[in-house]
Amino acid sequence: MKKFEESMYQLIVETSTNLPNDVRRAIAKAKAKENAGTRAALSLSTITENIGMADENVSPICQDTGMPTFEVKVPVGVNQIEMKKAIYAAVERATKDTKLRPNSVDSLTGKNSGNNLGEGTPVIHFEQWEKDVIDVRLILKGGGCENKNIQYSLPAELEGLGRAGRDLDGIRKCIMHSVYQAQGQGCSAGFIGVGIGGDRTTSYSLAKEQLFRTVDDVNENEELQKLEDYVLENANKLGIGTMGFGGEATLLGCKIGAMNRLPASFFVSVAYNCWAYRRLGVILDQETGDIKKWLYKDGEKVDLNKVEQEVAAAEESAGEVREVVLEAPITEEQIRELKVGDVVIINGMMHTGRDAIHHHLMDHDAPIDLNGQVIYHCGPVMMKDDQGEWHVKAAGPTTSIREEPYQGDIMKKFGIRAVIGKGGMGPKTLKALGEHGGVYLNAIGGAAQYYADCIKKVKGVDLLEFGIPEAMWHLEVEGFAAIVTMDSHGNSLHADVDKSSLEKLAQFKEPVFK
Repeated sequence: MKKFEESMYQLIVETSTNLPNDVRRAIAKAKAKENAGTRAALSLSTITENIGMADENVSPICQDTGMPTFEVKVPVGVNQIEMKKAIYAAVERATKDTKLRPNSVDSLTGKNSGNNLGEGTPVIHFEQWEKDVIDVRLILKGGGCENKNIQYSLPAELEGLGRAGRDLDGIRKCIMHSVYQAQGQGCSAGFIGVGIGGDRTTSYSLAKEQLFRTVDDVNENEELQKLEDYVLENANKLGIGTMGFGGEATLLGCKIGAMNRLPASFFVSVAYNCWAYRRLGVILDQETGDIKKWLYKDGEKVDLNKVEQEVAAAEESAGEVREVVLEAPITEEQIRELKVGDVVIINGMMHTGRDAIHHHLMDHDAPIDLNGQVIYHCGPVMMKDDQGEWHVKAAGPTTSIREEPYQGDIMKKFGIRAVIGKGGMGPKTLKALGEHGGVYLNAIGGAAQYYADCIKKVKGVDLLEFGIPEAMWHLEVEGFAAIVTMDSHGNSLHADVDKSSLEKLAQFKEPVFK
């Protein structure tokens, strides 16, 4: 079991830091199709750079290392109780070594366990089989994309598509709608697993199981294969694009499974996964626990550095975008000059704030003066050295829409001028940006190493009792780049893309499958 525990630790580290080859190929293919010089191309360029940095640093690709979910197939007679204990130990060690962010939170008290262990975490599913090896697969699916999972109960009325009936065409409409509703909030371009049938629970489980298939496999069911091909082709016609910025790459993979159902129930469940599609597997010797083979690592590894150089050359020839350098405290006049599409480079101080911080600030004073400051929607991975100094190991943006109930009020209350996150925010925040003189900046979701490299020093931390991801970290940054997607003049790129993609979705209203 000691060797098995070590193998599980290696699996966790590799899954968190090293993107599988099939996913790399899908990203490279999307990048090759994107128009040079666009916001989407800039995003994909940052994504590929981030993948390389995570490899080199052996650090998390994305700071949200998600809910570790293990699928384990074991020979008859193997002690699953001891295996579970070994997996727990490996998860705790990986968290201590900053390969996983502490993500296990008590739902009633809000207390973070600090080691990714707690009731229901990590998720471990065992299945017996009549083979003499152990097969362990792990997926790390972050909260941002997990929140864009969706389940439909047919028949249903779908925005833009009308009635979806209990047939293959109704299923098609559900899947297309699932891509539309995710927009950029799930860190598109993404991958989806679809489960048809079952009950509410097993339908979602089947959807997530599809994410363990390789991107380039072929469905054994001919009808489902045609549906997968249809969705992958046509979802990219919605124009949502990478990070929801518009563009050619909205969906990178679609895998569908089906099971029997009750006569009264017809569920279609979709598990949405971001571009940081972190799942790997190992085949283990059942006697020793040693790794005999890695899964999802076969085939030619994509040289993303080469892809990066080719795209950089294309973007250079495509022209420049407007860049504005800002350093807090930022004035209202500086904010009013910004327009959607501008690239902003932040130097100096910024402060993290997620769900717990925003909720706290509604009824309490801020621990520091936030007038003219920048708030970053981020739950970083942090390491404390032997001298007691904090260091940032991963620091990409979290999904901002969760803060919609609070953000505008908090900006006005404390004088905050800029908010950085991903996926955009809603009409309440947009209105506040105009009234107060504020701006929303969209960073590239999942680019945790790219942004960690911009953070030069941790100047302090407040409200650490909320847990590492939810504390307010005070960070000194240099060259921190993000794109204006909501400005103080009532413009929102997110609202524009949502509207245009809904209009495009309507073209798929008519029946396709008989």
